[in-house]
Amino acid sequence: MNGKKKLKMALDHQPGVVPVDFGATSVSGMHCSVVEGLRQYYGLEDRPVKVHEPYQMLGMIEEDLQEVLGIDTVGVFPRNTMFGFPLSDWKEWRTPWGQDVLVSKNFNTTEEGNDILIYPEGDVSVPPSARMPEGSYFFDTIIRQPDFDETDLNPEDNLEEFKAVSEEDLAYYQISCTEAEKSGKAVVASFGGTGFGDIALVPAPFLKHPKGIRDITEWYMSTGLRPDYIHAIFEKQCETALFNLNKIHQVVGNIPDAVFICGTDFGTQTSQFCSLDAFRELYAPYYKKINDWIHHHTTWKTFKHSCGAVEPFITELINCGFDILNPVQCSATGMSPADLKTRYGSKLTFWGGGVDTQKTLPFGSADDVRKEVRERLEVFSNEGGFVFDAIHNVQAGTPVANVVAMIETVKSFNQEHGRG
Repeated sequence: MNGKKKLKMALDHQPGVVPVDFGATSVSGMHCSVVEGLRQYYGLEDRPVKVHEPYQMLGMIEEDLQEVLGIDTVGVFPRNTMFGFPLSDWKEWRTPWGQDVLVSKNFNTTEEGNDILIYPEGDVSVPPSARMPEGSYFFDTIIRQPDFDETDLNPEDNLEEFKAVSEEDLAYYQISCTEAEKSGKAVVASFGGTGFGDIALVPAPFLKHPKGIRDITEWYMSTGLRPDYIHAIFEKQCETALFNLNKIHQVVGNIPDAVFICGTDFGTQTSQFCSLDAFRELYAPYYKKINDWIHHHTTWKTFKHSCGAVEPFITELINCGFDILNPVQCSATGMSPADLKTRYGSKLTFWGGGVDTQKTLPFGSADDVRKEVRERLEVFSNEGGFVFDAIHNVQAGTPVANVVAMIETVKSFNQEHGRG
Protein backbone atom coordinates (compact mmCIF):
# COMPACT_ATOMS: atom_id res chain seq x y z
CA MET A 1 0.00 0.00 0.00
CA ASN A 2 1.48 3.34 -1.00
CA GLY A 3 1.46 6.53 1.04
CA LYS A 4 -1.46 8.04 -0.81
CA LYS A 5 -3.72 5.11 0.06
CA LYS A 6 -2.50 5.06 3.66
CA LEU A 7 -3.31 8.73 4.14
CA LYS A 8 -6.71 8.40 2.49
CA MET A 9 -7.64 5.65 4.91
CA ALA A 10 -6.53 7.78 7.86
CA LEU A 11 -8.41 10.83 6.62
CA ASP A 12 -11.51 8.69 6.04
CA HIS A 13 -11.18 7.36 9.62
CA GLN A 14 -10.68 3.78 8.47
CA PRO A 15 -8.63 1.54 10.78
CA GLY A 16 -5.36 0.45 9.22
CA VAL A 17 -1.80 1.51 8.75
CA VAL A 18 -0.67 4.66 10.55
CA PRO A 19 0.80 6.95 7.88
CA VAL A 20 3.91 8.94 8.75
CA ASP A 21 4.65 12.55 7.87
CA PHE A 22 7.92 14.35 8.30
CA GLY A 23 8.80 17.22 6.00
CA ALA A 24 5.58 17.78 4.06
CA THR A 25 4.79 21.08 5.80
CA SER A 26 6.70 23.86 7.52
CA VAL A 27 5.31 22.68 10.86
CA SER A 28 6.07 18.97 10.54
CA GLY A 29 9.70 18.99 9.48
CA MET A 30 13.15 18.50 10.93
CA HIS A 31 15.97 20.92 11.58
CA CYS A 32 18.75 20.60 9.02
CA SER A 33 21.20 19.38 11.68
CA VAL A 34 18.87 16.50 12.57
CA VAL A 35 18.46 15.59 8.90
CA GLU A 36 22.24 15.46 8.54
CA GLY A 37 22.52 13.26 11.64
CA LEU A 38 19.93 10.83 10.28
CA ARG A 39 21.67 10.61 6.92
CA GLN A 40 24.91 9.75 8.70
CA TYR A 41 23.24 7.23 11.02
CA TYR A 42 21.64 5.33 8.14
CA GLY A 43 24.79 5.45 6.00
CA LEU A 44 23.25 7.44 3.17
CA GLU A 45 25.25 9.40 0.62
CA ASP A 46 27.36 12.06 2.29
CA ARG A 47 26.14 15.35 0.87
CA PRO A 48 25.09 18.70 2.33
CA VAL A 49 21.48 19.00 3.45
CA LYS A 50 19.35 21.46 1.50
CA VAL A 51 17.65 24.08 3.68
CA HIS A 52 14.21 24.35 2.12
CA GLU A 53 12.70 26.53 4.87
CA PRO A 54 15.37 29.02 5.94
CA TYR A 55 13.29 30.81 8.60
CA GLN A 56 13.32 27.70 10.81
CA MET A 57 16.34 26.16 9.05
CA LEU A 58 14.38 23.04 8.14
CA GLY A 59 16.24 20.43 6.13
CA MET A 60 14.90 18.82 3.00
CA ILE A 61 14.19 15.14 3.60
CA GLU A 62 15.14 13.72 0.25
CA GLU A 63 13.82 10.54 -1.31
CA ASP A 64 16.51 8.19 0.00
CA LEU A 65 15.94 9.30 3.60
CA GLN A 66 12.16 9.31 3.13
CA GLU A 67 12.31 5.64 2.22
CA VAL A 68 14.48 4.72 5.21
CA LEU A 69 12.22 6.61 7.61
CA GLY A 70 9.02 5.20 6.09
CA ILE A 71 7.56 8.62 5.26
CA ASP A 72 4.24 8.50 3.41
CA THR A 73 3.90 12.16 2.44
CA VAL A 74 5.52 14.66 0.12
CA GLY A 75 5.11 18.42 0.36
CA VAL A 76 4.39 21.06 -2.25
CA PHE A 77 5.49 24.46 -0.96
CA PRO A 78 5.05 28.02 -2.24
CA ARG A 79 7.59 29.08 -4.84
CA ASN A 80 9.07 31.70 -2.51
CA THR A 81 10.41 31.14 0.99
CA MET A 82 9.57 33.12 4.13
CA PHE A 83 12.23 35.60 3.05
CA GLY A 84 10.67 36.21 -0.34
CA PHE A 85 13.17 34.41 -2.57
CA PRO A 86 12.73 31.15 -4.48
CA LEU A 87 14.79 28.04 -3.89
CA SER A 88 17.13 27.92 -6.86
CA ASP A 89 20.78 27.64 -7.79
CA TRP A 90 21.90 26.08 -4.53
CA LYS A 91 25.10 27.32 -2.92
CA GLU A 92 27.07 26.17 0.11
CA TRP A 93 26.80 27.98 3.43
CA ARG A 94 28.46 27.16 6.73
CA THR A 95 26.13 27.57 9.69
CA PRO A 96 27.29 29.10 12.99
CA TRP A 97 27.24 25.60 14.51
CA GLY A 98 29.65 24.37 11.85
CA GLN A 99 27.37 22.46 9.48
CA ASP A 100 27.85 22.84 5.73
CA VAL A 101 24.43 23.13 4.11
CA LEU A 102 22.99 24.14 0.76
CA VAL A 103 20.90 27.31 0.55
CA SER A 104 19.33 29.33 -2.25
CA LYS A 105 21.54 31.73 -4.19
CA ASN A 106 19.47 34.58 -2.68
CA PHE A 107 20.09 33.43 0.89
CA ASN A 108 22.29 36.46 1.60
CA THR A 109 23.51 37.28 5.09
CA THR A 110 25.73 39.70 6.95
CA GLU A 111 27.12 39.64 10.46
CA GLU A 112 26.39 42.00 13.33
CA GLY A 113 28.71 41.02 16.12
CA ASN A 114 28.10 37.27 16.45
CA ASP A 115 24.56 37.49 15.08
CA ILE A 116 23.61 36.58 11.51
CA LEU A 117 21.26 38.93 9.61
CA ILE A 118 19.22 37.86 6.57
CA TYR A 119 17.45 40.02 4.01
CA PRO A 120 14.07 40.05 2.19
CA GLU A 121 14.47 38.80 -1.38
CA GLY A 122 18.17 38.55 -0.62
CA ASP A 123 18.57 42.30 -1.03
CA VAL A 124 21.32 43.45 1.34
CA SER A 125 20.69 47.10 0.39
CA VAL A 126 17.49 47.16 2.48
CA PRO A 127 17.09 46.61 6.25
CA PRO A 128 17.39 42.96 7.34
CA SER A 129 14.16 41.17 8.16
CA ALA A 130 15.44 38.47 10.52
CA ARG A 131 18.27 37.70 12.89
CA MET A 132 19.93 34.48 14.02
CA PRO A 133 21.26 35.36 17.47
CA GLU A 134 24.52 33.95 18.70
CA GLY A 135 23.96 30.39 19.89
CA SER A 136 20.66 30.03 18.03
CA TYR A 137 19.76 27.52 15.32
CA PHE A 138 17.12 29.49 13.42
CA PHE A 139 16.08 33.04 12.62
CA ASP A 140 13.92 35.46 14.62
CA THR A 141 11.89 38.11 12.85
CA ILE A 142 13.06 41.71 13.08
CA ILE A 143 10.11 44.05 13.58
CA ARG A 144 10.17 46.81 10.98
CA GLN A 145 6.84 48.48 11.60
CA PRO A 146 6.87 52.11 10.44
CA ASP A 147 5.31 54.87 12.52
CA PHE A 148 1.62 55.27 11.79
CA ASP A 149 -1.12 57.79 12.44
CA GLU A 150 -3.98 56.21 14.39
CA THR A 151 -6.47 58.40 12.50
CA ASP A 152 -5.08 57.46 9.10
CA LEU A 153 -4.65 53.67 9.21
CA ASN A 154 -5.25 52.02 5.85
CA PRO A 155 -6.00 48.27 5.70
CA GLU A 156 -4.49 48.20 2.21
CA ASP A 157 -1.09 48.59 3.88
CA ASN A 158 -1.51 45.13 5.41
CA LEU A 159 -2.66 43.62 2.13
CA GLU A 160 0.47 44.15 0.07
CA GLU A 161 1.37 40.45 0.14
CA PHE A 162 -2.08 39.21 -0.91
CA LYS A 163 -2.14 39.36 -4.70
CA ALA A 164 -3.67 37.41 -7.55
CA VAL A 165 -1.64 34.29 -8.22
CA SER A 166 0.77 34.78 -11.11
CA GLU A 167 1.05 32.62 -14.20
CA GLU A 168 4.56 31.75 -13.06
CA ASP A 169 3.23 30.48 -9.73
CA LEU A 170 0.47 28.51 -11.43
CA ALA A 171 2.98 26.79 -13.68
CA TYR A 172 5.16 26.05 -10.66
CA TYR A 173 2.26 24.49 -8.71
CA GLN A 174 1.20 22.43 -11.69
CA ILE A 175 4.68 21.00 -12.20
CA SER A 176 5.29 20.50 -8.48
CA CYS A 177 2.02 18.67 -7.87
CA THR A 178 2.44 16.51 -10.96
CA GLU A 179 5.95 15.49 -9.89
CA ALA A 180 4.80 14.85 -6.31
CA GLU A 181 1.99 12.60 -7.53
CA LYS A 182 4.48 10.36 -9.32
CA SER A 183 6.03 9.42 -5.97
CA GLY A 184 2.95 7.46 -4.91
CA LYS A 185 3.03 9.32 -1.62
CA ALA A 186 0.28 11.50 -0.24
CA VAL A 187 0.58 15.05 -1.56
CA VAL A 188 0.34 17.82 1.03
CA ALA A 189 0.22 21.28 -0.53
CA SER A 190 0.81 24.71 0.96
CA PHE A 191 -0.45 27.35 -1.46
CA GLY A 192 -0.33 30.32 0.92
CA GLY A 193 -2.61 33.30 1.24
CA THR A 194 -5.05 31.73 3.72
CA GLY A 195 -3.14 32.36 6.95
CA PHE A 196 -5.52 34.79 8.63
CA GLY A 197 -3.53 36.58 11.31
CA ASP A 198 -0.69 34.06 11.32
CA ILE A 199 1.74 35.83 13.61
CA ALA A 200 4.77 34.44 11.77
CA LEU A 201 3.57 36.24 8.65
CA VAL A 202 2.35 39.52 10.14
CA PRO A 203 5.86 41.09 10.33
CA ALA A 204 6.31 40.17 6.63
CA PRO A 205 9.97 39.06 6.58
CA PHE A 206 9.52 38.57 2.82
CA LEU A 207 8.79 42.27 2.10
CA LYS A 208 11.52 44.86 1.69
CA HIS A 209 9.55 47.74 3.18
CA PRO A 210 6.40 46.45 4.93
CA LYS A 211 3.67 48.95 5.69
CA GLY A 212 0.77 48.92 8.11
CA ILE A 213 0.62 47.13 11.45
CA ARG A 214 3.57 44.76 11.55
CA ASP A 215 4.57 44.69 15.18
CA ILE A 216 3.40 41.48 16.87
CA THR A 217 2.24 43.21 20.06
CA GLU A 218 0.46 45.92 18.07
CA TRP A 219 -1.26 43.29 15.94
CA TYR A 220 -2.60 41.40 18.92
CA MET A 221 -3.79 44.69 20.43
CA SER A 222 -5.51 45.52 17.14
CA THR A 223 -7.64 42.36 17.27
CA GLY A 224 -9.27 43.90 20.35
CA LEU A 225 -8.89 47.63 19.71
CA ARG A 226 -9.28 47.79 15.91
CA PRO A 227 -11.55 44.90 14.88
CA ASP A 228 -12.92 46.83 11.89
CA TYR A 229 -9.39 47.25 10.58
CA ILE A 230 -8.70 43.51 10.98
CA HIS A 231 -12.00 42.59 9.33
CA ALA A 232 -11.19 44.81 6.37
CA ILE A 233 -7.88 42.97 5.94
CA PHE A 234 -9.39 39.51 6.36
CA GLU A 235 -12.28 40.23 3.99
CA LYS A 236 -10.01 41.29 1.15
CA GLN A 237 -7.52 38.52 1.94
CA CYS A 238 -10.33 35.96 1.82
CA GLU A 239 -11.61 37.32 -1.49
CA THR A 240 -8.13 37.07 -3.00
CA ALA A 241 -7.59 33.60 -1.53
CA LEU A 242 -10.79 32.23 -3.04
CA PHE A 243 -9.87 33.67 -6.42
CA ASN A 244 -6.41 32.09 -6.19
CA LEU A 245 -7.67 28.71 -4.97
CA ASN A 246 -9.96 28.55 -7.99
CA LYS A 247 -7.07 29.31 -10.34
CA ILE A 248 -4.77 26.82 -8.60
CA HIS A 249 -7.40 24.09 -8.62
CA GLN A 250 -7.78 24.53 -12.36
CA VAL A 251 -4.15 23.52 -12.87
CA VAL A 252 -3.54 20.98 -10.07
CA GLY A 253 -6.98 19.40 -9.86
CA ASN A 254 -7.41 16.89 -7.06
CA ILE A 255 -3.79 15.81 -6.88
CA PRO A 256 -3.34 17.27 -3.36
CA ASP A 257 -4.70 15.01 -0.64
CA ALA A 258 -4.43 17.69 2.02
CA VAL A 259 -3.89 21.43 1.89
CA PHE A 260 -2.33 23.55 4.62
CA ILE A 261 -4.74 26.41 5.30
CA CYS A 262 -3.52 28.36 8.30
CA GLY A 263 -0.88 28.35 11.01
CA THR A 264 -2.40 30.96 13.31
CA ASP A 265 -1.82 29.84 16.89
CA PHE A 266 -4.71 30.18 19.33
CA GLY A 267 -3.19 28.38 22.31
CA THR A 268 -0.50 29.01 24.88
CA GLN A 269 0.91 26.32 27.17
CA THR A 270 -1.98 26.76 29.59
CA SER A 271 -4.64 28.93 27.96
CA GLN A 272 -5.77 30.68 24.79
CA PHE A 273 -4.84 33.89 22.99
CA CYS A 274 -8.44 35.01 22.62
CA SER A 275 -11.94 34.16 23.77
CA LEU A 276 -14.32 31.87 21.92
CA ASP A 277 -16.49 34.88 21.15
CA ALA A 278 -13.53 36.66 19.58
CA PHE A 279 -12.70 33.56 17.55
CA ARG A 280 -16.27 33.24 16.30
CA GLU A 281 -16.44 36.94 15.39
CA LEU A 282 -13.02 37.57 13.91
CA TYR A 283 -11.70 34.31 12.45
CA ALA A 284 -14.45 31.74 12.00
CA PRO A 285 -16.32 33.47 9.12
CA TYR A 286 -13.23 33.48 6.91
CA TYR A 287 -12.14 29.96 7.80
CA LYS A 288 -15.62 28.72 6.93
CA LYS A 289 -15.65 30.46 3.55
CA ILE A 290 -12.30 28.91 2.62
CA ASN A 291 -13.22 25.43 3.84
CA ASP A 292 -16.68 25.53 2.26
CA TRP A 293 -15.22 26.48 -1.12
CA ILE A 294 -12.61 23.73 -0.95
CA HIS A 295 -15.08 21.05 0.12
CA HIS A 296 -17.59 22.09 -2.54
CA HIS A 297 -15.11 22.22 -5.42
CA THR A 298 -12.31 19.76 -4.55
CA THR A 299 -11.50 16.53 -2.74
CA TRP A 300 -8.76 18.23 -0.68
CA LYS A 301 -8.78 17.84 3.08
CA THR A 302 -8.02 21.02 5.01
CA PHE A 303 -5.18 21.26 7.53
CA LYS A 304 -5.25 23.65 10.51
CA HIS A 305 -2.16 24.20 12.62
CA SER A 306 -2.39 25.65 16.10
CA CYS A 307 -0.06 25.05 18.98
CA GLY A 308 -1.08 25.07 22.61
CA ALA A 309 -4.15 24.49 24.73
CA VAL A 310 -6.75 24.67 21.97
CA GLU A 311 -9.25 22.09 23.24
CA PRO A 312 -11.91 24.80 23.87
CA PHE A 313 -11.61 25.75 20.18
CA ILE A 314 -11.79 22.30 18.62
CA THR A 315 -15.57 22.23 18.20
CA GLU A 316 -15.35 25.65 16.56
CA LEU A 317 -12.61 24.43 14.20
CA ILE A 318 -14.79 21.46 13.24
CA ASN A 319 -17.74 23.80 12.66
CA CYS A 320 -15.50 25.92 10.41
CA GLY A 321 -14.93 22.83 8.28
CA PHE A 322 -11.37 21.85 9.13
CA ASP A 323 -10.57 18.18 8.60
CA ILE A 324 -7.13 18.04 10.24
CA LEU A 325 -5.66 19.43 13.47
CA ASN A 326 -1.91 19.78 13.94
CA PRO A 327 0.39 19.61 15.95
CA VAL A 328 -1.78 18.23 18.80
CA GLN A 329 0.28 19.59 21.68
CA CYS A 330 -0.55 16.98 24.28
CA SER A 331 1.59 18.65 26.96
CA ALA A 332 -0.63 21.74 26.98
CA THR A 333 -3.51 22.14 29.43
CA GLY A 334 -6.62 20.17 28.48
CA MET A 335 -4.93 18.30 25.63
CA SER A 336 -5.04 14.74 27.00
CA PRO A 337 -4.70 12.30 24.07
CA ALA A 338 -7.41 9.97 25.35
CA ASP A 339 -9.86 12.81 25.94
CA LEU A 340 -9.17 14.37 22.54
CA LYS A 341 -9.65 11.05 20.76
CA THR A 342 -12.86 10.24 22.64
CA ARG A 343 -14.44 13.64 22.12
CA TYR A 344 -13.29 14.58 18.63
CA GLY A 345 -11.70 11.53 17.01
CA SER A 346 -14.66 10.72 14.77
CA LYS A 347 -14.80 14.24 13.31
CA LEU A 348 -11.18 15.31 13.08
CA THR A 349 -7.93 13.72 11.95
CA PHE A 350 -5.12 14.30 14.43
CA TRP A 351 -1.89 15.00 12.56
CA GLY A 352 0.90 15.01 15.12
CA GLY A 353 0.96 14.43 18.85
CA GLY A 354 3.17 11.39 18.38
CA VAL A 355 5.86 12.50 20.81
CA ASP A 356 6.62 15.60 22.87
CA THR A 357 9.31 17.72 21.19
CA GLN A 358 9.73 20.01 24.20
CA LYS A 359 10.83 17.36 26.68
CA THR A 360 10.66 13.68 25.76
CA LEU A 361 12.25 13.66 22.30
CA PRO A 362 15.12 16.10 23.00
CA PHE A 363 15.78 15.33 26.66
CA GLY A 364 14.39 11.88 27.44
CA SER A 365 16.08 8.53 26.93
CA ALA A 366 15.46 6.34 23.90
CA ASP A 367 13.29 4.13 26.14
CA ASP A 368 11.27 7.20 27.21
CA VAL A 369 10.69 7.98 23.54
CA ARG A 370 9.61 4.43 22.70
CA LYS A 371 7.19 4.35 25.61
CA GLU A 372 5.54 7.67 24.79
CA VAL A 373 5.34 6.98 21.05
CA ARG A 374 3.71 3.61 21.64
CA GLU A 375 1.19 5.10 24.07
CA ARG A 376 0.25 7.81 21.59
CA LEU A 377 -0.09 5.30 18.76
CA GLU A 378 -2.38 3.09 20.84
CA VAL A 379 -4.68 6.01 21.63
CA PHE A 380 -4.72 8.06 18.44
CA SER A 381 -4.70 5.23 15.88
CA ASN A 382 -7.81 3.58 17.28
CA GLU A 383 -10.46 3.57 14.51
CA GLY A 384 -8.24 5.59 12.18
CA GLY A 385 -8.05 9.36 11.94
CA PHE A 386 -4.36 9.66 12.86
CA VAL A 387 -1.22 10.68 10.98
CA PHE A 388 1.97 10.12 12.93
CA ASP A 389 4.22 13.11 13.37
CA ALA A 390 6.01 14.72 16.29
CA ILE A 391 4.54 17.76 18.01
CA HIS A 392 5.79 20.44 15.61
CA ASN A 393 9.25 20.38 14.01
CA VAL A 394 12.06 18.22 15.38
CA GLN A 395 14.47 20.78 16.77
CA ALA A 396 18.25 21.15 16.62
CA GLY A 397 20.06 19.31 19.38
CA THR A 398 17.61 16.41 19.42
CA PRO A 399 19.63 13.18 19.83
CA VAL A 400 19.61 11.16 16.64
CA ALA A 401 19.22 8.00 18.73
CA ASN A 402 15.90 9.35 20.02
CA VAL A 403 14.66 10.18 16.54
CA VAL A 404 15.58 6.69 15.41
CA ALA A 405 13.78 5.21 18.44
CA MET A 406 10.68 7.19 17.46
CA ILE A 407 10.75 5.98 13.85
CA GLU A 408 11.48 2.37 14.69
CA THR A 409 8.66 2.29 17.24
CA VAL A 410 6.17 3.41 14.60
CA LYS A 411 7.43 0.76 12.19
CA SER A 412 7.23 -1.92 14.88
CA PHE A 413 3.73 -0.86 15.90
CA ASN A 414 2.46 -1.10 12.34
CA GLN A 415 4.06 -4.50 11.85
CA GLU A 416 2.74 -5.89 15.13
CA HIS A 417 -0.77 -4.78 14.30
CA GLY A 418 -0.66 -6.23 10.80
CA ARG A 419 -0.44 -2.80 9.27
CA GLY A 420 3.10 -2.65 7.98
